[in-house]
Amino acid sequence: MMGKLLLNWNVCVILAVVAAYLAIPYKALGQVTELEQVQMLVQTTDELDNSEEESKDEEVDNTEGDSLRIVVTGEEGSRYVVPNATTGTRTDTPLRDIPQSIQVIPREVLEDQQVIRLEDALRNVSGVTPSGGDPRGPRFNLRGFNDATILRDGFRLSGTNSNLVPQDLSNIEQIEVLKGPAAIVFGAVEPGGAINLVTKQPLSEPFYEVGLRVGNRGLIEPSVDISGPLTEDGRVLYRLNALYRTEDSFRDFDPDIERFFIAPVVSWQISDRTDLTIDFEYIDQQNPGDFGIAAIGDEVADIPFNRSLGEPEDIVTTEYLRSGYRFEHRFSDNWKVRNAFSYANRDERLTNAGSNFLDETTGDLSRNFQLFEFEQEFFELQTNVVGKFATGSIEHTLLAGVDLRRRDEFTLAGNDFLTPAPLNIFNPVYGQTPRPDFDTLPALFDGDFQLDFLGVYLQDQITFADNLKLLAGIRYETFEQERVVEPSPFFPGLDSTQTDDAFSPRIGLVYQPIEEVSLFASYSRSFSPNPASSFSTDFLDPEEGEQYEVGVKAEFLDGRLAANLAYFDITLQNVSTPDPNNPLFSVAIGEERSQGVELDVAGEILSGWNIIANYAYIDARITEDNSDLEDNRRFNVPEHNVNLWTTYDIQDGPLEGLGFGLGVNYVGERFGDNANSFQLDDYFLTNAAISYKRDNWQAGLNIRNLFDIDYIESTSGGRRNIYPGEDFTLIGSFSIEF
Repeated sequence: MMGKLLLNWNVCVILAVVAAYLAIPYKALGQVTELEQVQMLVQTTDELDNSEEESKDEEVDNTEGDSLRIVVTGEEGSRYVVPNATTGTRTDTPLRDIPQSIQVIPREVLEDQQVIRLEDALRNVSGVTPSGGDPRGPRFNLRGFNDATILRDGFRLSGTNSNLVPQDLSNIEQIEVLKGPAAIVFGAVEPGGAINLVTKQPLSEPFYEVGLRVGNRGLIEPSVDISGPLTEDGRVLYRLNALYRTEDSFRDFDPDIERFFIAPVVSWQISDRTDLTIDFEYIDQQNPGDFGIAAIGDEVADIPFNRSLGEPEDIVTTEYLRSGYRFEHRFSDNWKVRNAFSYANRDERLTNAGSNFLDETTGDLSRNFQLFEFEQEFFELQTNVVGKFATGSIEHTLLAGVDLRRRDEFTLAGNDFLTPAPLNIFNPVYGQTPRPDFDTLPALFDGDFQLDFLGVYLQDQITFADNLKLLAGIRYETFEQERVVEPSPFFPGLDSTQTDDAFSPRIGLVYQPIEEVSLFASYSRSFSPNPASSFSTDFLDPEEGEQYEVGVKAEFLDGRLAANLAYFDITLQNVSTPDPNNPLFSVAIGEERSQGVELDVAGEILSGWNIIANYAYIDARITEDNSDLEDNRRFNVPEHNVNLWTTYDIQDGPLEGLGFGLGVNYVGERFGDNANSFQLDDYFLTNAAISYKRDNWQAGLNIRNLFDIDYIESTSGGRRNIYPGEDFTLIGSFSIEF
């Protein structure tokens, strides 16, 4: 029955109302209304706008109605504080009113740090660390759990247990990180939380920006960002972001890192109450097929961190395309319907010399050449209704909706088992074994996978009083997954199907003893299909997580400085563990628990002096297992993690426009695998920047890893695939607006 409901996506799209919410919150009206001697002009507009094209303008994106433009002629609010977000509730809600930790990284931080990689951007949020430096796409550990869900404007960039889609930040307005289970709003996700990349939207005034980045490893990155109206009445707007990037790897590989990215967006104000946005993204990239280095004994092997354990010609190429629409119709000032659809396709090919076994005494690594061809398609349809009403003195914001989602995968793998390609990691000699023609070899694995979801949810944000708010909601989700593997000389044929469902509730309370302080407590659950197989080839029971969280949010200096302090306790059940009788298969009897404290601070301390800082203490352990791992720490999760970034811009005088930045990243010791058989050393990085802004142009120089420290950024959880971090990195940037 589930398959019939979800099978015909074309019918779903044709019957759907062409819709979506258009607004992305940027800066709060409350920030500027509290400033002394500020004069402002409030104009109601019907189109989206951003603040970046006018140095003294701020826009409040009000998803509950029209947009507001506030022209500020006095002191500006903090560039680093974003008081509203949609990720936590699917409604535009002040962060102080949400009983769950949500951190937002605004565009200003990304520009000040000249961030290229998502891994570097997320250092600005507590409790987030990279979880494997796979060249096909980033993975993240959030609150002690792997594979945090990554979204773009609320749509999944990748499926559950498969966060390997390339990310580009050139068209990102802000990054919103929801901590803890997020099943009520996003369905089946990992219990650590979700990372939502919020894209730039079209502007109502002409905007043209050209940029260039150059760096010490041959980095060259020209880019454009242009926007404005397409019609005289301003009802049709557009925005286009595009870039080309080429760079040498800091590791010893021949292929360059190359990327072409383009992302056009068109929005149409059909009427005063109806809006439509259509967007498109395309990425064509190649990366070295780099799968890191290895461990010997209880530590990482003592070899140069730039040394490849594959072959220098190993390469992975990826084409990624995403397209969709968002439509919104407002029946009144209090009720509206939103509908959105997204389609994505990822096509990937990897050829490399894959490692099998390392003789830790001699350093001899057994390898075989391997091929992976991978195609993945995502279909996602979201429809919901948002309404505001009151029952007596109690105010409600009601959200009700339905989601449909499909993920299709095709995987073809080859391995030249009969031709070994050994390498000594201490004295490597490359090119001794010719790369095979995989077209002449039998397939190692040829399989298809399909995963369908249907979710229905109801949420109510209840305001009992100005200082007492309740958030309650529940989601019902059912899924069907099927795996079909063609027979081969290495694997028998396989056809497995599973259907299951779950209810995922969330409830939280916010109490504000004074306007600037919010005390909150919440309970939430998560639910995720388990991709592992038992000896009988059946799928395992879904993983189920739950979180208890308490904390306090505070605003200082008239809202220019914000802080979030939280304690969390997350338990994940039905974790797959090796079957003791059949080690190649799994059983779902594992349990993991993560507890910790997080502190995030962001904003403006003094005029021109901005800061974003965080600290996380996380104790993530395996609490139940059948292979002597109980009480072991989860791999790649440091107990202590500290990040700081601060900038100062000279406000007046002959040096006005000159800015300086300084930052540090500290990551404590971590275990490299769940067996805790080896350890990754702690590390401390120093970053710096200098910039100059004048009229319509700006230039900057950013340095990451200033003292060229050798460090391990992440590991995939085994004794190989250990990924060194980037060495000394210098990025020069220049941009000009027309």
